[in-house]
Amino acid sequence: MGYGQACESSFCSANVSGAAWARLASGRIEWHWQPMSDGNHMGATTRRVPLNDLVRQNRQLQAELVAGARDVIERGWFVLGSQCDAFEREFAAYCGSAHCIGAANGTDAIELALRAAGISPGDRVATVANAGYYSSTAIHAIGAVPVYVDVATETYLISIPSLQQALAKHPVRAVVVTHLYGGLADIEAIVAICKPLGVPVIEDCAQAHGASRGGRKAGSFGAAGCFSFYPTKNLGALGDGGAVTTDDVNLATRLRELRQYGWDSKYRVGRAGGSNSRLDEMQAAFLRIKLPHLDRWNEERRSLARRYAREIKNPRVRCRSDFASDHIAHLFVVRCEERESFRRHLNSQGVDSDIHYPIPDHLQPGNAWASSAGTLPETERLAAEITSIPCFAELEEDEIRRVIDAVNSWQ
Repeated sequence: MGYGQACESSFCSANVSGAAWARLASGRIEWHWQPMSDGNHMGATTRRVPLNDLVRQNRQLQAELVAGARDVIERGWFVLGSQCDAFEREFAAYCGSAHCIGAANGTDAIELALRAAGISPGDRVATVANAGYYSSTAIHAIGAVPVYVDVATETYLISIPSLQQALAKHPVRAVVVTHLYGGLADIEAIVAICKPLGVPVIEDCAQAHGASRGGRKAGSFGAAGCFSFYPTKNLGALGDGGAVTTDDVNLATRLRELRQYGWDSKYRVGRAGGSNSRLDEMQAAFLRIKLPHLDRWNEERRSLARRYAREIKNPRVRCRSDFASDHIAHLFVVRCEERESFRRHLNSQGVDSDIHYPIPDHLQPGNAWASSAGTLPETERLAAEITSIPCFAELEEDEIRRVIDAVNSWQ
């Protein structure tokens, strides 16, 4: 895994470790699975510690996943069918929301939510610049204007004072709040600030499936919650997928229309701004199989994150120490100066790492609004110092020990 690879480009290729295929035999579909080497070997005896390994999780559920795929193929209905309907009901109930609307991916989910909330070309939308450009992509797709706000030093999440300054300075029409790395932002306070202004809050929950505070889960606080089911997420499909949760029945109706061309009935476009963004039946089936395991996987990640926080003692490396129910440890991110030296050391010890994310949105060369964004001091410091180290539920004890030892031995 190269130093510069991003989360959503490296894992799909790095974790291909099996092949599944079907054939028709005696009028029935027969499924076959062939495991392959994970390719993570440093030498004859020592494996590298991967940043993530999707094969380990999927192997545990292999029989159920194959059965789910068989069921979809044998039913012969592949888009907006019974599996999608069932997953939408189950995920809405899990999140504590009245409605869930499946989408093709998490970025589409944000765009659909903004469109359903009435955001139009030229409208200003406040968001952070340290979350991989995904909300920026959705904002740009509408023709709206991103208003970037800084993040808090300790949490890496949206800074309320910075948001308040933006709201006072600009006529902001919506706020996208990203629950980054698995941690809930101070979403209750943000909603309380925005509601009297008539500004809808859209939650970006792509990295926060199941994070909760006060008995409420991510995606149930704002006007809408937007989820990605990209394979590396805590709840990940075996392809791409997304969803929007909401309690607003009218917003839900608009979302269902917008995800399918703007149809209010078949072939009748009753709403402008529609697209083709649907969660397919195969991915919905896989997500239904995985959803009952999500809370356990989240707790295993939290437990690992707490251990890292206790046992990483290197004074040159800073890491978050609090991992309660409002943090699902999607990524474990540490900060240090001389980051490239640190990453070279980890690499020499057989430990993979990555940067989430190396270029803030307002500094991206392809961002048409970059020149008007100003400076975001904490966002820019983070981009220069952060490193993600291996953190997933299936890490083995010897791998965890190797990660801790590698971090602590960096000089």
